[in-house]
Order: sequence, then C-alpha cells, then structure tokens
Amino acid sequence: MSLLVIGVSHRSAPLHIVERAAVPGERAAGLLRAVQAAEPVSEALLLSTCNRVEVYAEVNRFHAAVTEIGRLLAEQVGIELAALADHLYVHYDEPAVSHLFNVAAGLDSMVVGETQVLGQLRAAYGLAQAEGTIGRRLHAVVQRALRTGRRVQAETGIALAGASLVSVALDEAEGLLSPLSRARTLIVGAGSMGALAGVSLRRRGVTAITVTSRTREHAAKLAATLEADSADLATLARQVAAADLVVTCTGAAGTVLDTALVAGALADPPDRRLVILDLALPRDVALGVGHLDRVDLLDLARLQALAHLEPDDRDLFDSRAIVTAEVAGLLAEQRADEVAPLISALRGRARDVVDGELRRVAGRLPGLDPTELDAVENALRRVADKLLHQPTVRIKELVAGPAGASYTPVLRALLGLDAQAIDLAQALSVDASLPDQDRPESLSAILQDYRA
Repeated sequence: MSLLVIGVSHRSAPLHIVERAAVPGERAAGLLRAVQAAEPVSEALLLSTCNRVEVYAEVNRFHAAVTEIGRLLAEQVGIELAALADHLYVHYDEPAVSHLFNVAAGLDSMVVGETQVLGQLRAAYGLAQAEGTIGRRLHAVVQRALRTGRRVQAETGIALAGASLVSVALDEAEGLLSPLSRARTLIVGAGSMGALAGVSLRRRGVTAITVTSRTREHAAKLAATLEADSADLATLARQVAAADLVVTCTGAAGTVLDTALVAGALADPPDRRLVILDLALPRDVALGVGHLDRVDLLDLARLQALAHLEPDDRDLFDSRAIVTAEVAGLLAEQRADEVAPLISALRGRARDVVDGELRRVAGRLPGLDPTELDAVENALRRVADKLLHQPTVRIKELVAGPAGASYTPVLRALLGLDAQAIDLAQALSVDASLPDQDRPESLSAILQDYRA
C-alpha cells in the first residue's frame, strides 16, 4: 500500500476554481465514504480548507486510484472532470507524505506560516475517525504530520512572520478604518474562522463587536466568549447598516451578502463607508458588492495578492529542515515495520535449522548427558546468532536509507522468505506503471479517457 494525494489549491488553480471545488461540511462525510469504497482504496482522509481541497488515500494501485478519486471529487463538487483535471495535482508515496507535512507546517499556505491549517487537519482527522475511513497507515502519517506542524510552530518563528489570513485581512482593514479599535464590527459566522477573527479583533482593541450566525445558539456562545453582542441572522440588513467593518465566514453554499442588501445598508448616511472582509470559500459576498461606491471588499482573491509576507530566511530553513527530518523519520519507521517480519522469518529459519541439528546430534549420540547436550545447543545457537548479527544490522541500515523501499522485495526473494516469493529478476525490476516520484504524471494524461 502507498499514500496518494490528489487535490486542488491556490497554487494549482485560480481561486474561483478552488471556490467551486470546496466541499461543504455536510457533504464531506459522504465523499469520504465514497472514496474508501473505491476498489483500490483502503483508507481515506479529506482536507478541505479556505484555499485547498485534498483527498489523502492509502491505495494499492496508482492509476486506478487516481481515476476513481478524480471522478468522485469531480462528481461531488459538480465540476466536469475534464475542466477540473488541469487544476488537480497528484503526489504519490514519499512526495505525498512530504506534501502533507509541508501543509501541516503552513509552508504550503497562501500566507506562509499560518497556523490555522493545523487545526483544520486535526478536524479532518477527527471526521475520518468518526466515519471509519482511517486505519493504521493513515493514522501514523497524519499523527506525524500534526507533530511536525506543532514542532514548526514551537521551534521556529515562522508563525509570527507569516501571519494568518485573518491577520493579513485585519492589517488591510486597519489601513482603511484607522483606528480599527473604534470600528463597529459585525462577524457573520460563528465557526472556527469567525472565532479566530473575533479573538484577533479583540487583541487589536476592538470592543464594539456583534456576532450573527445561521444558528442563534452558536452566535450567542461565541459572543459570550468575546464579551460581545449577538443577533439573529434575520436582522442581517440592520446589522450591516450599523457596522463599519463586516467579517463574514459562514461556509454557506450560497451568497450571504448580496448587492441589494449592502447597497441598502449604505443609504444612510450618504457619506458612510463600509469595509467587508470575505474570508469564506465559497464566497459569502456577491461579486457586485465590490463595485459599489463607498465599499471596500477584501475577498480571498485580493488577500492572495496582499499576502506577500515572507518569513525570515532562517525560520524558513529551520522549518523545512524539521519537515525533512520528520518525513525521513516516518519513512524509516515504515520501512523498519515492513522489514521486521523478514528479519523475524530469517531468525525463525535459523532456529529451525538449529533445532533440526540438535535432534540429529541427539539421535546419533544417544549417550550425551543433558549438560553436554545443553553445551552443544548453546554453541549452535551462538554460532547462528553471530552469523545473523551482521546481516540483520545491515538489512536495517539499508531499509532506513533513501532507497530503502526497494530493498525489501529483493531481500525476500534472495533469502526465499516469502511464501509466494517472486523471482529475483522480478524483484529487481521497476514497475513501469508507477510515476516518477519527483515528477508525478499529469492528471490530464492519466484521465485522458474521460476527455473523449
């Protein structure tokens, strides 16, 4: 089995494509179950954030898994596979592990170093557990990725240098509403992004905050945490009319703030300005709102252009070094797990040989007393242990190295330890159907049949 990731993100597609590909929370579980039910897949995890949608899967066949997961993803998000394929990326085996670790560390984010993605990965893992789509292999990979993200945050300054999208958005809003602390603020959405926005606003001295959400109880709970007011979503037009800053992040499938609603909110007084931060994907605010006079709309497309903050070179170097070390550590552990049965089988064979020789000695020399027989047994077992010591150490060293994955089938064939052992020539051959790990095949080529 090998890890496959297939996804679309701000790095591979324009944001309007990423927006269309977003998988709403209520549909995520269904997609997870459908992916795991695919014949080449044994385990699956779905990571859907504001700027990426990725499926991670343990698979036994590369091409079959890519085509099936690509088809399911396209069906789930309602985009033709031919249109989506050019924007999808595929990583397999070690590059897939490396990609996940970079994502968890914030190194693949729109704003390098942002920390929210770590919580989103943790939530994705929780959903996969709840749906029963994650097993031993993916569990180990995701747990190591979460550990990598925590290490990067704790051991480097990358999180401080690469602020989250919320911080970037609030920096821009502060330039438009200076001083930001006096802005009457409305938060639309009481999820994790709304909570992060509220905490960030409080830290910047904003006190006049109102929270509204589709679920009044959720709005009230977040408002209590922030020592803010809450309002029913039915009063949205009135709340927008009373605000200087609107932060919206609902995760709704459709538009929450349309052009007519915002235009009406601006009617009185006639010189009033409004700043709107749309942190949702799909977008909460209609595109036409950005063309209204006296409205400054900051959506993810504009934030992407603004997110030019780069961490210190030393922090980047240290973060990447942590990722590299953690990836190497996980792969070494996986290879050790794979070779452990081989070493056990090799030692078991040695024990069988010693036991056979001891029976032969006992049969030919029936006059040996127990003490003498014990001495012979101990001598034979010491010889076997000494003969196996160096090969065992060397096998562990080989599988822990960069090319370790290629040694296990060769050793099994060479030592004849596999019940269904392939011959040595086959073990040494390269499966031409697999992609170059450093340059995965383009999805467009793999899915060419679907374009017909």
